[in-house]
This record gives sequence, structure tokens and C-alpha cells, in this order.
Amino acid sequence: MNQNTSLPANAADNAPAAPAPKRFGLIAFIVGTALVAGAIGYRAITAEQAVEEMAGAQDAPLTITELQARAERDPLDSKAWQELAFAHFSAGGYGQAARAYRQAIEGDRDNAVLWSALGEARVMASENDPMPADAVTAFRKAVDLDPSDPRARYFLGVQKDLDGNHQGAIDDWLALLKETPPGAIWESNLRRTIEQVGTINSIDTAPMIAKVDRERAASAPKSAALAGGNGQLTGGNAIPGPSQDQIAAARAIPPGEQQQMAESMVERLDARLRKEPSDVNGWVMLMRSRMTLGQKDKAAQALKDAVSANPSQARRLQQEADLLGVR
Repeated sequence: MNQNTSLPANAADNAPAAPAPKRFGLIAFIVGTALVAGAIGYRAITAEQAVEEMAGAQDAPLTITELQARAERDPLDSKAWQELAFAHFSAGGYGQAARAYRQAIEGDRDNAVLWSALGEARVMASENDPMPADAVTAFRKAVDLDPSDPRARYFLGVQKDLDGNHQGAIDDWLALLKETPPGAIWESNLRRTIEQVGTINSIDTAPMIAKVDRERAASAPKSAALAGGNGQLTGGNAIPGPSQDQIAAARAIPPGEQQQMAESMVERLDARLRKEPSDVNGWVMLMRSRMTLGQKDKAAQALKDAVSANPSQARRLQQEADLLGVR
């Protein structure tokens, strides 16, 4: 097992003979890719909504004790256990977070996001093993449920790299890069990780990345053509996004917390649309958010729900979905 794969390229040669501590090595790897970073959540929801959500949370935040009491009232309340898990994770209580995520799964066994979050919490809770077996099991369950789950795919790539299959890890991350939404703020970091692992292991990744870029360009939706030249379709991109200050603030949050914050915000958007189903722009945002998080099945379900609630807008919603690659 190569313990230096997660070190910066310029530090690999100077690494100590003994295995590098997991907490430095693996976290450096995670931060390097920023794949688990969720500033995407700020792109998915308007700046105004994001501010309102955060302000509301700051008005009356629940303590971990209160979240625990609420969750324990119903062992199968998946959302309550998920919020408790996020609170523990944010506070650095990774073992407690893993236990809460495991309980959340009891109420929602087919939720790939919960399984991949469980795997991440188990990784962070492990003091000695950089990729414990129970974490790998959780990641594999996540991709069984949703083969596009980005967090699980990323960590399974890490597992390959730690096992010495550096080319296999790079291939997995290249596949992930190919599906990364154009302009995603974490794209450059994912590229750097591919390049870094290639440099450490004498693998020329430049032509591989170039090939992926060509494939992405060839498969990019042609917005104007799909819109029929009417300029009215947006794929969600014309909906106001975050300010630079908000993006900077998102980047300052630890990567695991960013991903889970994004997921939490998208779930709240989903819940709001159940109460306000006539908000067509909101449904477009939800589809875009789901696609950005790699939740293709949920994006497709959002399209079905949006059309069902707004049959007169079915054509526009389908065209928006086409722009986003929702199938």
C-alpha cells in the first residue's frame, strides 16, 4: 500500500520512512480534489434563498443534544438522524456521525447519499486505517444504489490508489471529470489531483485529461439549438447565483461539511417545492442541483414531479431537462 499517494508531489520524496499519519495524508488528498466540496450548493440555490436559509438557521440553531433528542423520538426519521449526523460531523465527532448516519439509513435504506456520507464519516473516524473496510462497504453500497454518486466514486478511486492501482484510480477520476458539470468550481482541483497522482507515480496524465476535455466538449448540450433560438431556456444558469463572497465563504468550510451543506440545502429546496409545486424556476434549480450533485435518478424524478404539477409547462420543463442532461 502506497501511503504517500496523498502527499503533494513536491513532498513525496521527502516523506518519512514510516507510513504518513492518516489524518494528514488522506485529508490532504480530499482537500486536493475538493470533490467532496459542496460550494455547488451555492450555485444550485439563489443567493437570496441561501442567505435566508443560513439566517434562519442562525436564529434558532438546535444543539447536538436537542438534535439527538429529536432523532431519538423516532428511530426511523431519516431526516432527523441525517441532521444529527451532519452536526456531529461538523463538530469533528466522526464516530458519532457514522452512528447517526447508520441509523438514518434504517429509515431510508435506498438513499445513496446517506451511504456515501456514512462511508466518509467512517473514513474520518478511523485513526489508523486510511480506508477501513466498513467505509469501503458503504461506498460500494452507494454506487450499487446510484452508480453516479460522486463521493463514493471518488473514495473508491482513493482505495484503488492506496492499493497500488494508481492507473485504475486515475481512470476512475477521469471518468468523474468527464461527468463534472462545466465550470464547476471544484473542477480545477480534481484536475490537479489527477495530475498530482500521475506525477508521483510517473504517469503522464496530460493526454488523458485532454481526451476527456475533447469528449466533454463534443457532448456538451447545444443550448441555442435546444431552445430553438428563442433564448428563453436557461438550464438553470440564468437564475441568480451566489456572490463571490458567498463562494469564498463556501470554500472556507471544511470539504466534508461543504458537501453535506449542499445536500442539506438541496433537500430543503425539494421540500419547499412539495409545498409550492407551481414554482417552475424552482424545479429547474432542483434538477440542476441534483445533476450537479451527481444524483441523476433524483433529477429525473424532479422532472416527472415538475411536469405532473405543471402540465401546461411540460414542454419548457422537458427542454430545460434536455439542457441539463436529465434523462
